[in-house]
Amino acid sequence: MRLKDKVAVVTGGGSGFGEGIARRYAEEGAKVVVSDINEEGARRVAGVIKQQGGNAIHVKTDVAKRADVKAMVKATLDAHGRIDIMVNNAGVTHRNQPMLDVPEEMFDKIFNVNVKAIYFATLEVVPLFRKQGGGVIINTASTAGLRPRPGLTWYNASKGAVITMTKSMAVELAPDKIRVNALCPVAGETAMLHEFMGGDTPENRAKFKASIPLGRLSTPEDIANAALYLASDEAALITGVAFEIDGGRCI
Repeated sequence: MRLKDKVAVVTGGGSGFGEGIARRYAEEGAKVVVSDINEEGARRVAGVIKQQGGNAIHVKTDVAKRADVKAMVKATLDAHGRIDIMVNNAGVTHRNQPMLDVPEEMFDKIFNVNVKAIYFATLEVVPLFRKQGGGVIINTASTAGLRPRPGLTWYNASKGAVITMTKSMAVELAPDKIRVNALCPVAGETAMLHEFMGGDTPENRAKFKASIPLGRLSTPEDIANAALYLASDEAALITGVAFEIDGGRCI
């Protein structure tokens, strides 16, 4: 049990990578708070975890709203009294298209959910971690922040921001024994895949897979295993890393 009795909050935990992380953490003994703007999805994932003998609650959260993030943290403290691991996984993208065609409203949503939400979570959990003597923050970035694809410019920019934030946070928070790392998945089998590819067709899938040396897309299980390692004591000396889970895509 690599996370026995640890309390982990996973945003965007109601589906995709977040669901994979939440379920993997629970398997390894964590008390998981499944947070998602889709309350039904969050409830479903928490229910599956409990059916499998794990410990989970769900919280409806719009991570782009400070009040919601504050309420998420309060719900966690009310249930468990502490937080050990904060996984900022919630994310959105625009459809693959020319950068000038993306409306301002979509640009704002991307940066609010992908970037500003991490700021909100940091404001809430860092004081707790300092009192507790340490903690772990994991931010879901993307290979898009390292090797950008045309057609996803503003999404790419948001994930580049996440990577830079992660590295800067890691240095600034290291004296407080707070580790901060980023996950950089290649495109995966999640609800956002259709948007990334500009349509989920066999031709588009073949094009994406051709850019990945290992020849396949990522899965929630791939990302969850990486997130497990970074949250565990085995990664005690790992901070400020943009961890590529990409089948060689970024080489």
